[in-house]
Amino acid sequence: MRMKLLSWNVNGIRSAVKSGMINEIEKLNPDFICLQEIKSDEKTVPLEITSLGYTAFVNPAVKKGYSGTMILTRNKPVSARMGIGNREFDDEGRVLSVETEKFWLINAYFPNSQRDLKRLDYKLQFDSEFTGYCLELEKQKPLIICGDFNVAHEDIDIARPEDNRNNAGFTEQERNWMTQFLASGFVDTFRMFNSDPGNYSWWTYRFNARERNIGWRIDYFIVSGTLRKNVRSSAILDSVMGSDHAPLELEIEFP
Repeated sequence: MRMKLLSWNVNGIRSAVKSGMINEIEKLNPDFICLQEIKSDEKTVPLEITSLGYTAFVNPAVKKGYSGTMILTRNKPVSARMGIGNREFDDEGRVLSVETEKFWLINAYFPNSQRDLKRLDYKLQFDSEFTGYCLELEKQKPLIICGDFNVAHEDIDIARPEDNRNNAGFTEQERNWMTQFLASGFVDTFRMFNSDPGNYSWWTYRFNARERNIGWRIDYFIVSGTLRKNVRSSAILDSVMGSDHAPLELEIEFP
């Protein structure tokens, strides 16, 4: 049984639909779609999304037009969970998990530590609690984790590392957390297949950054180490437009 999963920070689901997102999804035809930063709730998700034929789960932020995550799945899952159990983070709709027969799928939109690092402590606390959430859930089934982690892990993951040291998303603390998270038993699937520089998933809308490929790789598909052998491909679909982020695609196969 081979499955295709898509992860995409759409930076506003209504805007992405207007920019051709539905056509892209239909062409890619994934079994699971994980969306971050939907800036919407169940009542304001465009009808075009709900008419695609998937079972939909939405975890909106309490604040209107902010954050939020969504999972679309072809088959109804065993169960679903909203959040990680801490209202401070869960009110922002940052984590949505669904359980299948073979694995837990965790869709995450990590906080941005922001200019002047005014939200760095908040981000690091979220990072820590997210690790605990994943390790606890992994006791039940292996994990597939995807989303916008808002951190470029290594120098290779950012176009201009020297210019961005200690900037939001490239601080030593955030990068160290990512190193420790992977060391706790998880695999960055993109790096299983591609060790080249110049592969990014986010570009600022300013300065023609995307055309010039001045970007950051801050979106990931990560799996439990036990699933490494099941992963068939992991790619950044950087030619797909509609957001300042490119979607990610993971193919995984089970006996």
